[in-house]
Amino acid sequence: MNALVALTIANIKSYVRDRAALFWTLAFPLIFIFMFGFIFQGGGGGGLTLGWVDHDASPESAELHRAFTALRSNELVELPEAEARAQMQDGEVDAVIVVPDGYGEAITAGTAGSATAPASITVITDPSRSDLAGSVYQAVGAVLGIVNLGGRPPLVVPDPQTIQTENLNFISYFVPSMLGLSVMQVGIFAAIPLVADREKLILKRLAATPLRRWQLVGSNVLMRLLIAMVQAVIIVAVGVVFFGVEVTGSIAAVAAFVILGAMAFLALGYVVASFAATEDAANGMTSVIQFPMMFLSGTFFPIDSMPDVLQGVARVIPLTYLSDALRQVMVSGAAFAPLWVCAAVLLGWLVVCFAIAAVKFRWQ
Repeated sequence: MNALVALTIANIKSYVRDRAALFWTLAFPLIFIFMFGFIFQGGGGGGLTLGWVDHDASPESAELHRAFTALRSNELVELPEAEARAQMQDGEVDAVIVVPDGYGEAITAGTAGSATAPASITVITDPSRSDLAGSVYQAVGAVLGIVNLGGRPPLVVPDPQTIQTENLNFISYFVPSMLGLSVMQVGIFAAIPLVADREKLILKRLAATPLRRWQLVGSNVLMRLLIAMVQAVIIVAVGVVFFGVEVTGSIAAVAAFVILGAMAFLALGYVVASFAATEDAANGMTSVIQFPMMFLSGTFFPIDSMPDVLQGVARVIPLTYLSDALRQVMVSGAAFAPLWVCAAVLLGWLVVCFAIAAVKFRWQ
């Protein structure tokens, strides 16, 4: 065990000194996140489309409706409550305002000074779209500021509720995708230093030492898993701190998929190292694998927007299922496949690639 730890520490030191490896596995994903995050941070910049549900149908609720419609660039869509909630989940409206039954009576009592509590309106937003929710509450605050007229206590207060929609903003979609991409790169780029060490006869010399081969392989695997976890922490922290991405799911589940994905792509990296004769060949093979996965796995845009032929390719790419699982867990994004299917596909790639590498990998 001491040999495994010592080898892992040595591998980490060697990795940190490799500027190209640091760029591709750490800096490259962060550059994409910052670049696209700042471009699309505003989420479109247009007005709000609000679902309007009026259960009271009183003159006071009609006056509130006029106050909302007076806000420039905002549109109110009058709907039954069930339909308004459904349209919000489908992304057709940005939020829903519900005026409850008895709103007019509560306003009348508050104006007369006989109310025991202020009237309320329900404001339904999506917790994963914090920038949009902020715009909605800004609009609600502007309207209620006029309605309340500085009264003490206020006549109307918002009652916040949330619905998790399937219409993620760009950055909430992009951050889990980039986490999946970075995990992929940690795995498959392991092939290049392995082939380089084999060319330099380093692997041959190590194999001749008293060290067991499982210790040599295990230290490399452990080092890559540690890097993947560090990547996950950095990427999620950047999304949360700089772009307001709200992680709604289990951190443990995110970590589990990061580890499973890293293991699957690391096994794929060992397959590349098994067949690449030179370091240049390994570079070419990793590029051939990396770029199709990057652009056909839904990393930059949803798979359902691709032609049918490319959608068929996406269904066999492991990065598709890793990114999909991370989006489902982190931000409750719409599922490309159920989580158990994502886990099964990644496990299948891990088993098959490990079996191939176990048979074909050469130490010299």
